[in-house]
Amino acid sequence: MKELVDYIVKNLVINEDKVSVSEIENGDETVIQVTVDPEDMGRVIGKSGKVASSIRAIIKSISSRQHKKVYVKFGE
Repeated sequence: MKELVDYIVKNLVINEDKVSVSEIENGDETVIQVTVDPEDMGRVIGKSGKVASSIRAIIKSISSRQHKKVYVKFGE
């Protein structure tokens, strides 16, 4: 799932070099932390958070099929 988030985010931003996606496993939960250039944060979040919500919905759909809990967090 980390690779999918990385692919989606890199296609949204201008500065692909500054995209960092890390996966942190904590027991039965996984957190995917996305870091981008501050100038690209608006592209990743979207108006009213719609792009970020869409990314989270895709990951939630995939993770529910695998019976896992995966969260996506966006930061600088």
